Amino acid sequence: MASTVGTSGLGYLYWMVAARELPRAAIGTATALISAATVVSMIANLGLGHMFIQRLPGVPAAAWSRIVSAGLLLGCAATAAASIAAVLVLPRLAGNFGFLHEPAGAAALIATAVALTASMLLDYVFVAHRASQGMLWRNLALAGGKVLALLGLTAAGLSTASAVVLAWTLPSLAVSAYTLSRSLPRLRPGYRLAGAGLAAELRYVRGSLTGHHLINLAQAGPSAVLPVLVTARLGAADNAHFYMAWMTASVLFMVSPAVAAALYAERTNAAGRSASLPRAALVVLVVIGAPAAGLFLAGGRILALFSPAYAAGGGILLKILVLAAIPDAITNLAVAHWRSQGALRRCLRLNLLMAATCLALTWLWLPSLGIEAAGFAWLTGQAVGALIVVAHAVHSRLVRREAPGPMPRPRPARGHRPPVHPVVRGRPAMQLSNRNRRPSPHSRPRSRTWRAP
Repeated sequence: MASTVGTSGLGYLYWMVAARELPRAAIGTATALISAATVVSMIANLGLGHMFIQRLPGVPAAAWSRIVSAGLLLGCAATAAASIAAVLVLPRLAGNFGFLHEPAGAAALIATAVALTASMLLDYVFVAHRASQGMLWRNLALAGGKVLALLGLTAAGLSTASAVVLAWTLPSLAVSAYTLSRSLPRLRPGYRLAGAGLAAELRYVRGSLTGHHLINLAQAGPSAVLPVLVTARLGAADNAHFYMAWMTASVLFMVSPAVAAALYAERTNAAGRSASLPRAALVVLVVIGAPAAGLFLAGGRILALFSPAYAAGGGILLKILVLAAIPDAITNLAVAHWRSQGALRRCLRLNLLMAATCLALTWLWLPSLGIEAAGFAWLTGQAVGALIVVAHAVHSRLVRREAPGPMPRPRPARGHRPPVHPVVRGRPAMQLSNRNRRPSPHSRPRSRTWRAP
């Protein structure tokens, strides 16, 4: 939770500096590139983060090194390949992504996507070991480094989209390199990054790809695709307004996924079986309650800190996104709960329905409603998912109530003859209490002349 709050606060400061020092067109281009890199990273990370949660706890040091090394190498390689494909395809699909034709734009997209994948996978390593303090210091150093890098680049006179992208990417690469060389050996003594064992991990990667990865894509994909759709339909300038409102509301959208990941990790770990869904819901409600009220009431003034134009362009959108935080939290916690129970198909169906609803409505409504269309579509998709979760919970409770109880013991018929005593034939058996399965010593026969009373 501290990682979420600290990263959001420093990220807000980062974009405030960018909005004050750079023109909106440059910010729109930079946010479009970062959004495209985020989509590529989500598609190509192969769901390896949840595989880390499942497999890393309790394994020996050699196997631990093999799992982490193979996951990082495969994830980054797949991300680089997907980034190259995006560089070739995106400019042909949308003319607003023409900046990817330039070598600098293509290199920036590839580097940003790979840095995002490496950072995300390293976070999951710490979550898998219930050592989120390592993730906290990583993310604080990363977010603080972005702010310092942007201040340095703008002070040096760089006032283009390259300043935003460089300040976003270079600290991520530096912090990831430090984590690999220093933090992971302290987390798991004996860890060594090596390329051996990739073939042995491919079958686990295939299982993660067909299970958790599809769920992750359907769950987190729309939030990354929305800025890309806004850029493609409305242009980079409108995307700047949308991205500032979305980034401000993201402090609410980051809480429930963080709690959901912790809930799943606790239930996967043998020592954390007591993690409960009501407790996780209470944590989310306590953390996002006050910020949601503040953003809804004073969202326009908060956006005005960037500039009055951002407040005028994204004030209504911010209120819509704040309302969507409640159903978003419900669906995120429900997916984590079902995932811990092994109901992966149910998770996938729910996320696919919400993603299809959100993206389809966004594409249809953007030309007529402007950037608010993305907010209405996001709210509609999350509300549909929350209603399905509530309906499933009510149905499950009714089924449990109507389930038949244990069958009663059949009573013997009236004319039934009780069993005879095993020692004296023809006499009824003695009725002994269930508590005294073994008779006391004084009741045992002492000689062959003993007879039952």
